[in-house]
Amino acid sequence: MYESFETLLQKAEVAHGHMCPGQILGVRMSLLGLHALSIEDPLGADRKRLAAYVEIDRCATDAIGMVTGCRLGKRTLKFRDWGKMAATFVDLSADAGVRIVALENSRDLARQLHPEIENKSHQQMLAYRELSDDQLFRLERVRVSVQPSELPGYKSDRVACARCGEGINFGRFEEVAGQRLCLTCAHPELCYWTPV
Repeated sequence: MYESFETLLQKAEVAHGHMCPGQILGVRMSLLGLHALSIEDPLGADRKRLAAYVEIDRCATDAIGMVTGCRLGKRTLKFRDWGKMAATFVDLSADAGVRIVALENSRDLARQLHPEIENKSHQQMLAYRELSDDQLFRLERVRVSVQPSELPGYKSDRVACARCGEGINFGRFEEVAGQRLCLTCAHPELCYWTPV
């Protein structure tokens, strides 16, 4: 069974560094996803059944990782930079998933529920504890095709980029003119850094 909502919020606050509306949404989103997939022990017996795809690099993502135990380093937390307050929880053993999106009108509902609170963040934090799942989220049953190369424990050959010489894991290279290149050498326009 899951820890209490309040205990999970406390742990999320410690993991993230402060409490905010995104932490509450992330904890609630995770609990809703776990319940929908009948995953009762994500940090223990069910830990190998679960993967989570997050669509935003904001506060909720830290809470989702904390509640579910999914981590980038374990290859069970997947990041899709789509800027949406959404996450998909996948039961790898059942080929089942749920995508949960925070509803855009939740902020308006927070204002309506607690007009006496001037601070928007405090208003949302209180309301997000009180509103029902149906008022906060849209849940959709989905199927996610998770390739074996995306799963924990997957092993593949490591190759060196023909241009820069850096090692590349998990087949993350492209063949260009007969050479295996890392993605930054194959697509320099996508590189997030520039040598100085």
